[in-house]
Amino acid sequence: MWFEILPRIAIMAACLFIPGVATACIHRFTNGGKEKRVAHYSFQWNLTETDRRISGVDRYYVSKGLENID
Repeated sequence: MWFEILPRIAIMAACLFIPGVATACIHRFTNGGKEKRVAHYSFQWNLTETDRRISGVDRYYVSKGLENID
């Protein structure tokens, strides 16, 4: 019957879901609790470079609050 395919679909969905979640967890672990940024466009790249400059430690994933920015 049609429901015999459900376990196979569940296995395939899990195999597609696990790598995405694992990648996000690895990025959070290696980048100090924040996911890795991807800059596809120049505007996004400029935002990343601004965050790198403002952080003071040359890393975009280290953030400072607005009250700490000179």
